[in-house]
Amino acid sequence: MNSFEADPTEPGAVSEPERLLQPVPEGRRITVMLAAFEGWNDAGEAASDALRYLNKLWGGKKVGAIDADEYYDFQFTRPTIRRTAAGERKIKWPSTRIFKASVPDSNVDVIFVQGTEPSYKWRAYTAELLVHAEALHVDYVILVGALLADVPHSRPIPVSTSTDDAALRERMDLEASQYEGPVGIVGVLGEVALLAGLPTVSLWAAVPHYVAQAPSPKAQLALLHRVEELLQVPLDTTELVDEADAWERGVDELATEDPEIAAYVRQLEEAKDTADLPEASGESIAREFERYLKRRGKDKP
Repeated sequence: MNSFEADPTEPGAVSEPERLLQPVPEGRRITVMLAAFEGWNDAGEAASDALRYLNKLWGGKKVGAIDADEYYDFQFTRPTIRRTAAGERKIKWPSTRIFKASVPDSNVDVIFVQGTEPSYKWRAYTAELLVHAEALHVDYVILVGALLADVPHSRPIPVSTSTDDAALRERMDLEASQYEGPVGIVGVLGEVALLAGLPTVSLWAAVPHYVAQAPSPKAQLALLHRVEELLQVPLDTTELVDEADAWERGVDELATEDPEIAAYVRQLEEAKDTADLPEASGESIAREFERYLKRRGKDKP
């Protein structure tokens, strides 16, 4: 939802939404858990790549893990063989790893949860994650996902922000998710975190379904910008901006080679541009509502 600037003393005025991270006493740090999972919740691997980018940027150190044998079907999520820096072959097992990083020049610590969506015992798995959250003194949870959608690659990637926490929704002027249907581990963790009393928001990037293969740097960049806003910390994304531009040029070239795809992309662009017209925007509607309230006040005897 959008808000508009207005004098808070005027009748009907709408104030700016509050930030996710609330002020704390000097000397106290704020701990935020950022979680993303490869698999069903991670179109184009945009969510997990976004967290990997931040973990590397802030120099995250491993502080925990969840035992893979308890939660994964290795015939479905198979281990892989990789070569180490020394050239030796080593099996890499599906897992969930937990890292901690301190955001430079801020009072924010970030706990990264990075793993593959488990096959079994989701309730036990999420409960174990919350045990780690409690031990690491987590104050907030941000869940990051990506889904396939009918959006054009040539326009800004939409990122929805929602929460099922009524108090947080009102404070931040957010929407509750309206989705109903099959749910992934991100949705389960969101409900469990909320029941544990942790303020929790979910971010979902819409990845163009006709270019669903990884990587998806433009969607990754859109998620990082939203995380930047929520944490109120600056991010250096110069390298990723270049990758996103190159990705978009590459998709442009592929689209021009296939008339059907090119026509479909134009159709998506027209739909997106129509939805973004000023008269259709929430900000425009809010300004019009403000003018209506003022006129109504003047018309009263």
